Amino acid sequence: MKNQQERDVWGLIQAFDLQRDRDIVSQKYLKMRKSTFAFFRGTCHLFYRDLPPDSILNIAPTVWICGDLHLENFGAYKGDNRQIYFGIDDFDEGVLAPCTWDIARLLTSIFLAVDSLDFEQADGDNLARLFLHAYTTAIGAGEIKDIVKNNAKGIVANLLEDLDRRKRSEFLDERTELIDERRQLKIDGKKILTISKERYQSIAQSIERWAASQVNPGFFEVLDIGFRVAGTGSLGLGRYLILVTGKGSPNNNYLLDFKQQLGSSLQPYVPIEQPTWKNPATRVIEIQQLVQSSPPALLAAVEFNGGSYSLRELQPTQDKITLKAGKITLAQLEKLIDTMAQVTAAGHLNSSGKLGATIERDLIAFGNRLDWQREVLIYTSKYAQQVQRDYRDFCQATQDLPLS
Repeated sequence: MKNQQERDVWGLIQAFDLQRDRDIVSQKYLKMRKSTFAFFRGTCHLFYRDLPPDSILNIAPTVWICGDLHLENFGAYKGDNRQIYFGIDDFDEGVLAPCTWDIARLLTSIFLAVDSLDFEQADGDNLARLFLHAYTTAIGAGEIKDIVKNNAKGIVANLLEDLDRRKRSEFLDERTELIDERRQLKIDGKKILTISKERYQSIAQSIERWAASQVNPGFFEVLDIGFRVAGTGSLGLGRYLILVTGKGSPNNNYLLDFKQQLGSSLQPYVPIEQPTWKNPATRVIEIQQLVQSSPPALLAAVEFNGGSYSLRELQPTQDKITLKAGKITLAQLEKLIDTMAQVTAAGHLNSSGKLGATIERDLIAFGNRLDWQREVLIYTSKYAQQVQRDYRDFCQATQDLPLS
């Protein structure tokens, strides 16, 4: 890592976002200014840029990783089989890499989150050790455990129960409105924005071309499209909310997330040769399918406007993990982190032996070793301090910018 005197954090961030929509990127920077944890969410590229090539974190079994694993990258979702699961929510940065990369990013997020949640730093140390213990126990046992309603606990159990009870019409009513028994998106000017007629038509045509190869093309008949402002790290890329006919209007329509995908920001730093993917969206989707026992419903790669987009059923935002001070107790967070560790271990085990990943036997042996665990705790604790310094520099550099 470059020393602090040579480190131009703001310059690095601007260079990374250079090709993104400037107005939407300004919203990204506003989010990143809210807390050190929010800043960390928006700077995945810095985390891997800083990872020393000779780090012990690079000497570990290779698996298919999420790449941007942190405490808010988990949520409840319906799989293709319509079963409700709790799992990793986003694979935009996914690559074949040492399993410790996912672990290190998650542990760093724990050290940063405790401050945002008004817990003590000692709590961060204990929570990081809890995650590491739960992860290595599951890996060492070769335990692939899907988290579903019957075995979930704490906050996760509540998430899955709420999703199981929710009616589709209630979810649709949150994002759409009925006009003469026909739904259309609620354009609020904040989370959903209008798009030009030309852009609307070109997206609809792309979906129509793709749907022609599906078993039920009529399911994907487009009813409305809006620009979607969501996430943190991906803000500034193309992202749209698409309302389709689904199983019938007005109460069995479906909402789809249509998201531009680029190459992983980990690619320049990963020491392992990657497969040749058809396009970035195919990479994201196939890695998710390698990691998860049952990926989210309606997952597909669609070409549009010279790029590639991932298409998936939109999941309600309240079914994502969002951590706020005063809204979660330490005991609840402990149960949550234990569950996240099991999910992470299951994903790594699921991907073992696939497309160049380490075989399960060697991954299990690694999980039972102790030599690397102390090193990853030391590194992530120190790196969290680096993120705090970077955050202060970022806030200082952007204090006079019209980020609105």
